[in-house]
Parts: sequence; structure tokens; C-alpha cells
Amino acid sequence: MGTILAYAFAVLVLFVIMKLVRIVPEQESWIVEQLGKYRKTFGSGLHFLVPGFQRVAYKHILKEQVIDVEPQICITNDNVQVTVDGILYLQVIDPAKASYGIENYRYATAQLAKTTMRSEIGKLELDHAFSERDSINDAIVKAVDEASDPWGIKVTRYEIKDISPTEAIEQAMERQMRAEREKRSSVLKSEGERSSRINSSKGERQEAINLSMGERQRTFNESDGRAQAIEIVADATAQGIAEIASALQGASGKDAMSLRIAEQFIERFGNIVRTAQSEILPEGLAEIRGVTDILGSAFKGEKK
Repeated sequence: MGTILAYAFAVLVLFVIMKLVRIVPEQESWIVEQLGKYRKTFGSGLHFLVPGFQRVAYKHILKEQVIDVEPQICITNDNVQVTVDGILYLQVIDPAKASYGIENYRYATAQLAKTTMRSEIGKLELDHAFSERDSINDAIVKAVDEASDPWGIKVTRYEIKDISPTEAIEQAMERQMRAEREKRSSVLKSEGERSSRINSSKGERQEAINLSMGERQRTFNESDGRAQAIEIVADATAQGIAEIASALQGASGKDAMSLRIAEQFIERFGNIVRTAQSEILPEGLAEIRGVTDILGSAFKGEKK
């Protein structure tokens, strides 16, 4: 009998110890109430709880949590319906506020994110909604974080997973994209043809410039050659005249010059007399004609 009582006492002591001792895991926080009123917050580690008077009312995970925001239909600024879903990241900062500030902070933050997302999508047109995802995410994080501050919640970030327009809108967007691609192709083709024409005209212009420069250089070379030839002839003529003038300075040179002049005069005068149809000459010139005939015959005989 004593043994049974001992075992029963041991079991009772173990039960009391189990109720008295609480071990809180890492990155968790427990809210303790005493007689229905908030008493304290247990962090990670070993704690003691008075059974019957105190109890663990709430348990919170302090790690960052992920909430999948279900898809919802939003209307853009240009009246296009799109289905948008996202992921919300949050963390419990104040476990007491998260316990008593709101009934279900996960549901509340998800609903707040959905309403904010509808508002932000409604401010943008469809084309901008796809390119402005970062600004939409930032706006949702700011709005939800401010609203959830009394709940002891910190919203770290929000990410839009997908923006899906209706099938008709997708077909219209596909046609628009196809038209844009065809337009870009036409523009690129015309730009290529324009560049080709510009390059061809530049080549022809450069060719004409090169030809004109070559012709100019050829003309310059020919004129320079003619100028040099004239200069050489002029130098030679001047040199010859100088030599003749030097030769004429002597007595024999003057006689030779006089004789040469007389020869030319006689030859020219004789040609005039012979070719004339009628002759009326003064007596002195008639005698000169006889002299020229004799001298002409004499010169011809010497030449033979």
C-alpha cells in the first residue's frame, strides 16, 4: 500500500512539475494571462507557470512569415479587368499587440493588402501596370505597414506574382505587339535603305571630289610644265641674244650685222619687184633693182 502511494505521489509531483515548467522554443513568444488578464510575455528559454492561476493564452512565431494573397479582379484606369495575386511578407514585432490589438492579424493584413492593391492598380493604365510593379509593391508595403503598426506587425515587403488580363485583352495585346513589331521592322528597313542611299551619295560625292582634285592636279602639273618650258626657252633665247649682243660689240660683228641686214633687204625688195604686175620705179631704185638681180644671182650661185 505504501508503495502504491509513493508511486501516486511521484506521478502527482511529475504532473505538477510539467504544469509548472514551460520551455519556449527559439524565435517564439508566448503570452501569459493570470486570472484572464495579461501578465507577461515569455521569450525563448525556461519559464515557470503557476497552474490554475496562469495560462498560456497566445503563441506567436517571431520569424518572418509569408502570406499568399489570393487572386482578385482589379480594374485599371483605362477600364480593363485584370486578375492580380501576390505574396505578403510580415513579422511580429510586439507579441502583446498582435494578441490583443486585432483578432487575426494574418487575415487582416492580407485583406488590407488586397484593398490597397486594387486601389493602386486603379491608378494605372494596363500598359503601365506591367512596368510599374516595383512602385505598386512599395505603395502596398507602405500602406499596410502603417495600418498594421497598432497590431505590432511589421510588413517587410510585398511581391506581385502575376497580372493576368482577360482572354480578349490578351488577344488585343498580342495584335498590338504584332503591329508594333511590324512597325519596328518597317522603320528599321526604311532606316537601312536611307543609310544605304546616304552612303552611296557620300561615295559618289567623294568620288567626284577625288576626280576633280586629280584633274586639278593634272592641269596644275601641265601648266607648271609649260611654265617651266617657257622659262627654259626664255632663258635660252635671252642667253642667245646676250651672246649675239656680245658678238656684235666687235668690228667684224658690226660688219656681219650690216651685211645680214643688207642681204635681207635685198631679198625682200627683190621679191616685191618680181611679184609686181607693173613697175614704175625712180631712176635710183631701177639701178638698185639691177644690183639686186646681180646680187641675187650671185647668192643663188653660191648656194648651189
